Amino acid sequence: MTETTGPTGATYSLEALNARRGSLGERMGIEILEAAPERVVARMPVEGNTQPYGLLHGGASVVLAETVGSIGSAMHGALTGKIAVGLDINASHHRAARSGWVTATAVPVTLGGTLTCYEITITDDSGRRTCTCRLTCLLREQPPGT
Repeated sequence: MTETTGPTGATYSLEALNARRGSLGERMGIEILEAAPERVVARMPVEGNTQPYGLLHGGASVVLAETVGSIGSAMHGALTGKIAVGLDINASHHRAARSGWVTATAVPVTLGGTLTCYEITITDDSGRRTCTCRLTCLLREQPPGT
């Protein structure tokens, strides 16, 4: 079993995170490679996530970005018993990807008590940046019974 360690020494099973990535993440082939509040890395195949011209769909990049940023936000919120909900996401697409994999790396801009903000860079197999995103999440109290 592969694990990653968070800031408080808590360990997170990558197998468990991948199993709970949701049906959209599963359908798109997103694989979580590393996860902690300070850095989340995942990859996604270009094949199966393209638009009619054969290029990686911009919306697929945004799904990948929201996935990694949300995981980091949820892990940070869990430290104080809170859940993370998306508030805002934006994306700038820099270059096309036609094949292989794209890899997203989310690093925090800020990790607060009520908000998190992550910058997410997506690169192709050659390490060239294809997209830059920013995700802001609101941290809320956990609903009773969750």
